[in-house]
Amino acid sequence: MFFISDTSSSSSDETNKNELKVQRKVIRQKSNIFNLTDHKFESYFRLNKTAFKYVLGKIRPKMKVGIRSTSVSNTIKLAATLGFLAQGSYQLNVGNNFNLGLSQPTVCSILSETLTVLEDIVCPLWIKFNMTNDEQVIIKREFLEKTGFPGVIGCVAGTHIKILAPKKQDQPLYCNRKGFFSLNAMVICDHKMRIRYLDARHAGSASDSLIWNVSDARSMLRDRCEAGERNCWLLGDAGYPLEPYLMAPYRSAAEGSLEAVFNKKHARARNIVGQTIGVLKNRFRCLLGNRPLHYKPAKATKIANVCAALHNICIEFGSDIAMEEISDGEHVQINFDSNEDAENTQNTEALQIREQIKCNFVE
Repeated sequence: MFFISDTSSSSSDETNKNELKVQRKVIRQKSNIFNLTDHKFESYFRLNKTAFKYVLGKIRPKMKVGIRSTSVSNTIKLAATLGFLAQGSYQLNVGNNFNLGLSQPTVCSILSETLTVLEDIVCPLWIKFNMTNDEQVIIKREFLEKTGFPGVIGCVAGTHIKILAPKKQDQPLYCNRKGFFSLNAMVICDHKMRIRYLDARHAGSASDSLIWNVSDARSMLRDRCEAGERNCWLLGDAGYPLEPYLMAPYRSAAEGSLEAVFNKKHARARNIVGQTIGVLKNRFRCLLGNRPLHYKPAKATKIANVCAALHNICIEFGSDIAMEEISDGEHVQINFDSNEDAENTQNTEALQIREQIKCNFVE
């Protein structure tokens, strides 16, 4: 049997490939994303131009330095990464959008480099659970004035981030109660919807209470409580245990009872964390769940971390134009995990604190 190779076809494919490379190079050289209108810039990249330049300045010292004339600039690298995070589209689409002139393999390489640098440099600067005394006073005052609930320094909830099926042996871990594969991310926010803490390392089958129990945030609050700090707590739903630094609602409160009044005010104050998660996911649609993240869990965690830091930067720099899309976006539900053992693990001090708050509501 004889095989005849079509050398003319192979040559033609190679020619087309080379021509495409040249076209992309020309596009990159002529591209200037800052020529976009402010509205389009924020719509594409979520950050406004000032915030974009701030982030670019922070990561530039850690980015690889291109030597060849065809190398991709750091500006294009950041734009491609933000475009992917914001739109939640495939890598090839990102490369073709926004006049970036990038192939899919190039976008893949850019994402790996830029996400790592963003996580290493930007995340520690913009996701901080530590609060000064002055910060705590401001946050508690804001929650009290808006919701009537005292002592609140933040709210906590879990949310699922959809991923592709992991390795077969890991699939039972990552399959959540709703039947899809995910990470269960714990989010703590303040009154301005700033994300103060994010733990997106855990598989979808992990409960909210389990993630809370092993978190650095709980350890930090417990240590402060043991050192004498009082009148400071987070608010969490019934899936979290009642502790002196974490106020959970009453279970099965009778309608019209004082416990029901407490739960109503508790839910009103806690609503901010659901809003925060909704804004985060609609702002950076790669987390939204319309299409699962096509990455291993570790990289999906990195993406979530970077999105949370960028979300805080958007708030700081006033990048709010994407709120127009967010208001029409997919409804995002936070987790409401049941924890039958939570009531049995409550300590006496936490019960007394909750009772005192309940009584103050009717005075």
